[in-house]
Amino acid sequence: MSEYRLAEKPALDVLEGLGYEPLHPDTALAMRIEENRAILKPVLIEAVRAINGIGEADAEAVYNDLATLAENEDWQRKLRGGYSRRLQGENRDRPVALIDFKHPANNRFHVVRQFRVAAQRSRIPDIVLFVNGIPLVVIEAKSPLKATAKAEEAFEQIKQYERDVPRLFASNAFNIVTDGIATLYGATGAPSQFYAPWPDAWPRRRADFADDLAKDLWCLCEPVRLLDLLAHFIVFETDPETGRKIKKVCRYQQFRAVNKAVQRVAEGVHRKGLIWHTQGSGKSLTMVFLALKLKTHLTLDAATLANPNILVLTDRIDLDNQISTTFVACGLPNPKQAASVGELRDAVARGGNGQILLSTIFKFAGSKDPIPNSANWIVLVDEAHRTQEKDLGAYLQATLPDAFFFGFTGTPIKSIDKDTYARFSIEGEGYLDKYGIDDAVRDGATVPILYEGRKTDWAINEAEIDILFDRWFVDLPDDKRDALKRKGLTVATIAKHPERIRLIARDIWEHFKAVCQPDGFKAQIVVVDREAVILYRAALAPVIAADLERGGLDADTARADADAMIACVYSKSQEDNKPSEDPDVAALRAELEKHYLDAEAEKKSKAAFKLFGHQPSFLIVCDKLLTGFDAPIEHVMYLDKPLKEHGLLQAIARTNRTCSIKLPDGGEIAKPHGRIVDYIGVTSHLDEALQSYRSEDVENALRDIAILRNDLKEAHARYRVHKRAMGLEGLDEKAAAYALREIVGNGREDEWFDLQRLARIFIKVYGDLSPDPAILDFTGEAKWAAAFLRLATQVIAKDESLDHRSYSGKIRDMLEQHVHVTGLSTTIRLRSITDPEFADDFDTEEKSEPELQEAFVRKSAELRRVTRELVDRNPAQYGRFSERVLEIIRRFEAGQIAAAEGLREFEGLTGDIETEQGAHAELGMDENAFSILRIMEAIVPDTDHAVLQDAAIAIGAVYAQAKASQPAFPHMPEYLRSLRQQVRRVLAEHDIGETKAIRDAVEEFAVSAYGDGQ
Repeated sequence: MSEYRLAEKPALDVLEGLGYEPLHPDTALAMRIEENRAILKPVLIEAVRAINGIGEADAEAVYNDLATLAENEDWQRKLRGGYSRRLQGENRDRPVALIDFKHPANNRFHVVRQFRVAAQRSRIPDIVLFVNGIPLVVIEAKSPLKATAKAEEAFEQIKQYERDVPRLFASNAFNIVTDGIATLYGATGAPSQFYAPWPDAWPRRRADFADDLAKDLWCLCEPVRLLDLLAHFIVFETDPETGRKIKKVCRYQQFRAVNKAVQRVAEGVHRKGLIWHTQGSGKSLTMVFLALKLKTHLTLDAATLANPNILVLTDRIDLDNQISTTFVACGLPNPKQAASVGELRDAVARGGNGQILLSTIFKFAGSKDPIPNSANWIVLVDEAHRTQEKDLGAYLQATLPDAFFFGFTGTPIKSIDKDTYARFSIEGEGYLDKYGIDDAVRDGATVPILYEGRKTDWAINEAEIDILFDRWFVDLPDDKRDALKRKGLTVATIAKHPERIRLIARDIWEHFKAVCQPDGFKAQIVVVDREAVILYRAALAPVIAADLERGGLDADTARADADAMIACVYSKSQEDNKPSEDPDVAALRAELEKHYLDAEAEKKSKAAFKLFGHQPSFLIVCDKLLTGFDAPIEHVMYLDKPLKEHGLLQAIARTNRTCSIKLPDGGEIAKPHGRIVDYIGVTSHLDEALQSYRSEDVENALRDIAILRNDLKEAHARYRVHKRAMGLEGLDEKAAAYALREIVGNGREDEWFDLQRLARIFIKVYGDLSPDPAILDFTGEAKWAAAFLRLATQVIAKDESLDHRSYSGKIRDMLEQHVHVTGLSTTIRLRSITDPEFADDFDTEEKSEPELQEAFVRKSAELRRVTRELVDRNPAQYGRFSERVLEIIRRFEAGQIAAAEGLREFEGLTGDIETEQGAHAELGMDENAFSILRIMEAIVPDTDHAVLQDAAIAIGAVYAQAKASQPAFPHMPEYLRSLRQQVRRVLAEHDIGETKAIRDAVEEFAVSAYGDGQ
């Protein structure tokens, strides 16, 4: 009842206050006709009739159309006005509105609690919100007392609902998880890491609301705002790496910025605005949402929005392609990339027909003739500050004198940059909307960037360049020293000294092994010029190869693996293939030719770099990939190139993208921060490097790694104080875990959750800082805390603690060694169902009650892990086993069965799982084909079993052939499309229906089962 009293009931009260009419579950069920349906039929029919002025029969036909609609994207399109049908007495289709966006009061808003949907595995979401009888939002409420421990459970339940009762989510806009205090929302199908808060109540203030729950639900669910979100702030973006559609809902800063800009256009008073959304926070999507709302403006009318033309400009071809790709991937109406100056001018001059053009600012160079109808153009300029260079901004203004101009930037505008402020800001405003570095880090939109300066004698101070030259080149023959000096001493001269590069390459590899490699993250090496790219590659590859040899590889394999780990990305020069009498120049040109990647090879290397478990692990660059290259897996930038101001901010932001890596054992590692390892000395003069910016805009652009050392001391102190207060000091991990069970049993559950939270923070900061020497004083306590958390979770929750599987590789390795050395492994180290010792716990004779209880705890955790992994692989095949495990644990905790009886039930369950895992052999099928059969049985249960079996074998053969010929097929969109076509043919040949649902479910399984595991 605590969940209802502390989370569900307060949410219902807020929603009722916002205008949602509560419906009793029984009343809602009567409206649904059948319990396996989700639409409130009479509400929909009444709303459709009222909004469109149509008759009962036509409204009934509309309901029948929608009742069978299964695609979320198709629903989204129809909800936004893309639905039409032929009505009685008419000879052509006409649009039928499902929602009146411009007049919210004409719609019906309902809320239903405990909304049961019948299915093979029926589910009961806590709260569902309806608009005109259509379910749009599912809310899962959890007790705040259990928020720390149960957050994953809430997301897991949402995931189960989406899997088991898909009809409820066909029309879903987004989902919400709340504990009555904290509230998170996420798009349909989104993993838990993409759920986010909505902290800013713009245009209202936090003080306007009674509490955070009231504020959060108003932000997300207030009827007018919900319709705005539905109409303009949801897109389906095609992932260019996999070809899969990803549903995305805006973040609060995107909603705020877009509405500020649209309001400015609607009012028509001020015709410009400047928007700074820091790099990595979704600036390109903000532009998509703005273009979408300007184009469709479903919720408002204004003369300036009647049929505007939108021009999106960048200052670089690669950014033009990136923006264009994003617009097209998000399905924005009719975006067109202007391929030439003439094409752009013709399109702009033509105007007046709702165009969306994408182009570069350079196409306006020299243009002075104004376009007559420029007032009907809205210009969105990416990286606005750079467009003011070389009079490009003036040419643009001359060509489109009456247009609206909105400038976007991913970095702050320099305080001295008066041109950009004048061009895009109204006087005294500065930014129309600002989402800065600290905002993004606070919200988890980006990770903080830490820097560490490596050995100071490697740094290069331009003021002391003569002294450094004499130091580094003291052994060089006089004639070569003089020749170098005659060329002019530069930073590059010192930076490319072979011995310096050799030392740094060795340092890079040792640092990479300790920081990146354990978790599969990757790195860029940024050097002064193309020659340095080649020198670094020549120094790094042998270091890696020698280390691999020491690890047991033969010399040839070690060299090949080392070479595969490194890719060099640089531009080609026409001098590269010319001969030279200078042997050093000739050798350099030969290497530049050898390691150069053409456009296609560069594209492949960049794509592979972004993938976990694929090579390369290093990209060595000098100018390319310092801007516009998004690779979330990049954790470290090794910086050996002097950068400052905008170039520095752009470059270091390559490491600020959030990233979660799924590990083979089912765990998930989140990138804690980006790291800049500075060899050139930029960070020792950071204020100077960023002096052109307002200090408040860049004060946390880079954070000294020393901050983490202080964080570790503070986290350790808070954790130890709480541990002592609970009386656990001085106990070993096992004794502390069982003592904790008594503490929790005496009603002190909150103290356990606080200890969990503090211990997790301590362990996380310890792992983030490793391998810094500062961790050594805390190693013993970190080992104890990690082992204790894992063991205590088994004892109390009868579950394997997922904590250790979200730790970094460094922490997991340390924990496994620790539990083995201390003898805790019999309790903590969980075994696979295939382990010969797995069945030992089922022998209950001659075991004391404490031993039986410990065996039950271990079996609970092992079987929860086993079934969770099996369900993730194929829910249709293994979902029932997971539910049986949870039911046995529930009965044990309720005192309905003793530990010995529970172990016997677990033994029977284990036998059933093993039987299911071996069932394919009895049918003469391989395991993957049998899993496909189970998927098909769940979707089309009435189809003849022999027919399904034949089809499953044929489909399995399709994917087995794909694995044999193209192991990386999950990352090849065109190839995946051809596989889907082959599967469709197999289903058609066997006369099996529901082909779309089967193809989607089978592909999701096949990507994991037959693919390369990524």
